[in-house]
Amino acid sequence: MARAEYCLGMKVQMRKKHPCGSDLWTIVRLGMDIGLECCGCGHRILLPRVKFAKGIKRIIEKNDLSK
Repeated sequence: MARAEYCLGMKVQMRKKHPCGSDLWTIVRLGMDIGLECCGCGHRILLPRVKFAKGIKRIIEKNDLSK
């Protein structure tokens, strides 16, 4: 399987829902860990890249704020 490229501002759907009920997240940090912000309530979390790659369901929007 091809390795996906992630960029800031990209909206992704995760397999598990957040306690607020939303499963949509925005990528706000890239590095060793991936920073995500819940689109439902605005809560921010950090996930290791491996855990993020296993938990992602699909990419919703491909926005690139770095350009």
